[in-house]
Order: sequence, then structure tokens, then C-alpha cells
Amino acid sequence: MSQVKIFADSTCDLPHDWIKAHDIGIIPLYVTFGDQNYRDGVDLTTPELYAKVEQTGSLPKTAAPSPSDFIAAFTPFVEEGRDIVYISLSSELSSTYQNALIAGEEFPEGRITVVDSRNLTTGIGLLVMKAVAAAEQGKSTREIAGIVETVKPLVETEFVIDSLEYLYKGGRCSGMQNLMSSLLKIRPVIKVIDGKMTPAYKVRGKREKALEQMVNNALDKKDEMDNDLIFVTHSMAAEDAEAIKRLLEQKTGAREVALSDAGCVISSHCGAKTIGIIYSKKA
Repeated sequence: MSQVKIFADSTCDLPHDWIKAHDIGIIPLYVTFGDQNYRDGVDLTTPELYAKVEQTGSLPKTAAPSPSDFIAAFTPFVEEGRDIVYISLSSELSSTYQNALIAGEEFPEGRITVVDSRNLTTGIGLLVMKAVAAAEQGKSTREIAGIVETVKPLVETEFVIDSLEYLYKGGRCSGMQNLMSSLLKIRPVIKVIDGKMTPAYKVRGKREKALEQMVNNALDKKDEMDNDLIFVTHSMAAEDAEAIKRLLEQKTGAREVALSDAGCVISSHCGAKTIGIIYSKKA
């Protein structure tokens, strides 16, 4: 067992068998419908999320874990003598990072190291897997955090949103934008830049056209890719994600192209049929 325990939160969207195999601690964010709170991935799954949105006609609110949530999760491992590196959802998108810092102050100095991923979904997941590999090699918390800090500006996260409906319901675009996007069949493509979700460009026409453009963008950078791991992350779009996975396997020579399902928090902001390609450039 590694002396260092790696933690992430539920927005890292790593496959469940990877989390179990590598002993990764996961702290869930909250999803709230009315007065009912659910822990992302624990009390509520993504299909259940969409069913509730359909039933209620409104999106849930999402919330960061509290400092006390982090303290409760960290304490057993600190008490057994392990140090912790926690890699958070981007501080630009949530107070998760700040709450983890507050929690870390309740432990002896140096026991809790908190790293801001400046990313979301498997953009976080890529960093977590780098941290896991370093921890399994016996590296210290300082060394692990240094590796993550080196890699995080190299992570490329790009995804196609099928509809602006969820961004509209969540207050992230206007009703007119939503209407015009629907009428003109415009597919927004989002990138993570400086820790924020940023509209990169729009593709007019069928969804397949937008997906093809996203794949081509990734393949244009294949010589710059760290081919250790590429993620294809999706929300209820398994068939298209599998097709993109096969294409990337054929065209990039990556050691592994992995599929990942977006959890409730990510899905509540992007909506069904969202698909992303996430990879790191070479250091």
C-alpha cells in the first residue's frame, strides 16, 4: 500500500473499476432537486438525473463538499499514518478547492496537499492517474504535487454539447441563444481554458459534423500528444463515444484510449449526448 493516498472528487469521472483498483478516494459533490440532496454518483446516477429533470422540468443545483466532508474523508487515512494529495475540480468552477484547503488546515502541516486541477471531468482524471502512478512508485506528496502541476497546463479538454438547453436552464446562456441555436442547428464546442468552460467555436449542421470536427482537432495534435492515455468522456452517448474511441485507437497509436461516463454534476451542466476528447500534450 502506498504511503500517499490520492483523493479526487466525483467530477473526475474516472471509471469505477479504476477507482477501486488504484484505491483512489472520491469525495462526492452534491446535486439538489428542491429540498432533496443527493451525493453525486452515490445517491444519484446520471440516468436518474435525466429522469428527474424530465419529471420536474428544471435542472438541479450543484454544490461543493463542505470542509467537514473533507475532514471526515481524510481523517481515517491520516490517523493510519498516510499523507494525502487531493486533486480538485477547477477553482474557477466551484468552491470545492477552497473548502479542501480549509479542511487541510485542521491537520498537521504537510499531511494534506491540495492541488487545483484547473479542469473538469477526465481532465481531472488524467491528473489523478499521473498522481496514482507516482504514488505507487513511492514518491512523496511534494513530488506528486510537482508532477501534477507540471502536467496540468498540458491537458486539452474539448467537448461537443448537443443542445444549449441545459446551459440555458442553468442560466449559462440566454433564451434567444437557445432558440437560435435550435433553429440554426448550431452545435457549440467547449474547451477548458484557464480553468474555465469557454466556447471555442460553433459548428452548424448535424451533430456528426461537430463530432468529426472535434476528432480532427485532436488528430491534428497527435504528434504533440502524450500517448499514454486518452479519454473519450460522454453523457449518455455510448455508441458515438465507442466509435470515436476506435478511431482514436487506429489513428493515434495511444497505449490506451479509455471510455468514461460523465457523472451527475458534469451532466447537469452539459446535458445528454455531450461527448469530449481529453488528453495531455507531451511534457
